[in-house]
Amino acid sequence: MTNSAAITAYWNDAAPDFDDEPDHGLREEATRTAWRERVISWSPTAPADVLDVGCGTGSLSQLLAEAGHRVTGVDLAPRMVDQARAKLTAAGLQARFLVGDAAVPPTGGEQFDLLLCRHLVWTLPDPKAALREWIARIRPGGTLVLIEGRWRESGQAGFPYVAGAETLPWHHGVGSDELAAVVRPLVMDVHTEDLAGSPDLWGGPVTDERYALIAQI
Repeated sequence: MTNSAAITAYWNDAAPDFDDEPDHGLREEATRTAWRERVISWSPTAPADVLDVGCGTGSLSQLLAEAGHRVTGVDLAPRMVDQARAKLTAAGLQARFLVGDAAVPPTGGEQFDLLLCRHLVWTLPDPKAALREWIARIRPGGTLVLIEGRWRESGQAGFPYVAGAETLPWHHGVGSDELAAVVRPLVMDVHTEDLAGSPDLWGGPVTDERYALIAQI
């Protein structure tokens, strides 16, 4: 079993260098533009209420706020949330960031038009329960976007993930067919888009499976 305190500590420790990864910091214009185009293509017409679960340092939250959406970001690691707040403040943008378990976002009874989640489900002890929870937070007619793939269990920082990670259901990631099979009974429509063939998203070519699953509620 994984320990929540250890998970929080892991991502807090990862926060200072998190944006050094091209697809995290979006510092290169080509990478930023590629993510902006994708995010806008998945989003409803602005302004809409958007929940970014596992928001990290807020790079995708920033793209959504720039597009005119009302953004709420949730992350377990306080240092990630601090960086997200600082990033959007520096950009002159408004968004709400909350420290909390992304599997059960601390947003009360609020509902959203779009729920976005990138590279998170592999860290969850019960990803199927989290998916049900997230879908319940989306308004009828809204959209769920999961950006996922298959990779080694720790791709986000330069040291092994927390003890017990081998017990996580999807600790090496999850393939698009398997994830779609779990989501499909809970939604009206689901499709996937391949992202591995778009090197600008990642700062260069990749060889593993990467995709976006888009579901209509």
